[in-house]
Amino acid sequence: MTSSPAKSVAIIGAGWAGCAAALELAQAGAHITLIEAGRHLGGRARGVSLHGHQLDNGQHILLGAYSESLRLMRKAGVDIDQALLKLPLQMVYPQHEDGMSFIAPRLPAPLHMLVALWKTTGLSFADKQALARFSTTARWMSWRLHEDCSVTELLERFDQTERLCRLMWNPLCIAALNTPPERASAQVFLNVLRDSLGASRAASDMLLPRVDLSALFPDKAAALVSKHGGQVLMGHTVQALHQNADGKWQLDIKHSEANTAGITPFDSVILASDFANAERLMQPLPGHTGSMPAFTYESITTCYLQYEQTVRLPRPMLALLDDPAQSKWGQYVFDRGQLHDTQAGLLAVAVSASEQACALDQQQLAQDIAAQLAHSLGMPTLLQPLWHKCISEKRATFSCTPKLQRPDNQTSSPGLFLAGDYTKGDYPATLEGAVRSGVAASKAALAFLKSK
Repeated sequence: MTSSPAKSVAIIGAGWAGCAAALELAQAGAHITLIEAGRHLGGRARGVSLHGHQLDNGQHILLGAYSESLRLMRKAGVDIDQALLKLPLQMVYPQHEDGMSFIAPRLPAPLHMLVALWKTTGLSFADKQALARFSTTARWMSWRLHEDCSVTELLERFDQTERLCRLMWNPLCIAALNTPPERASAQVFLNVLRDSLGASRAASDMLLPRVDLSALFPDKAAALVSKHGGQVLMGHTVQALHQNADGKWQLDIKHSEANTAGITPFDSVILASDFANAERLMQPLPGHTGSMPAFTYESITTCYLQYEQTVRLPRPMLALLDDPAQSKWGQYVFDRGQLHDTQAGLLAVAVSASEQACALDQQQLAQDIAAQLAHSLGMPTLLQPLWHKCISEKRATFSCTPKLQRPDNQTSSPGLFLAGDYTKGDYPATLEGAVRSGVAASKAALAFLKSK
């Protein structure tokens, strides 16, 4: 590729998948044009400015198993130790809830899991037996199913106790797949467990971003694209694309009030937008099969609540017992003050895969969550935040259901590729899934360019 630096690639969409593809291709010698319709990099995982704080449109947890994300962050110049707070695998509930406390010590695998299980409080002997049985059986099966099923069916098949499902497996499933266990893919869930619980001790670490998600990777990736001679176009919407007689790709782009046609044609294009926009752009193309799957979507809401700076949780992150029937929506609470010095007293509560919560008035949802926190943590002062803000992404992820057919990175049009967390792969709609897809699309594009 370095011998043909004139090869040009347009990447439509500057989320994590698009930025991953752009970084890989730019460093391989391609001339990159990264095109983003919005004003911020990161797509559905981006930074937002809120009450003087630089936060995120959704609180995220990364895992030590996110090997491609961590590799590209380092390649982009991110100091991992400074940018991420590293916690051992844990599922800890507030003392005032009927929960559990599971913390994996920093010991070699699988000893870390055995010691964690032995020291866990809040689980009976039968619960611990069930957890050990699950881990042993999953390893024996090489984390593979002959036929996919729901996570609920998998847990029943492995004779997991009701309490263990409620306190550990169901929350882990929702956190990893953003899909309720009764309709979540057991195989994809096992894939995540294989690379975290079933791998090295470091792979199971939980990584909490100390900087906003745009600064964590997309901003630095885009800067490196520019450094390599590429360009990053913000606020540009691709309205159509087509191949000319020479087989090159022409884009029709709108910027503000001006339509810009006739931009220099590209040798290859990577569609790294969301699924709906990718389908919109592909639909008119000759030879398009129209076989793209019909995805359904899941929402994620993050509720930020600011309190006095003296407010501090026992841990940077705690699990919560959600119960929609009692208006308890929160599933995890994060103490932002333990992530960033300037955010003391700021709590972030994650509500995943809950259409009911997303449909509530923001004021009511914030009041419900504040009441849940006050009760669960035994801190009456949490009833009255100084300010609050709920941010909902109604189409945050696709529903990761059993046997879901996801499209390949390769399309039926020569030189046109897909990148996004929805493409075919082992992972659900996570940052790692997006990055892996971007890397796969970049490899496919490089192979195509070298063949020309």
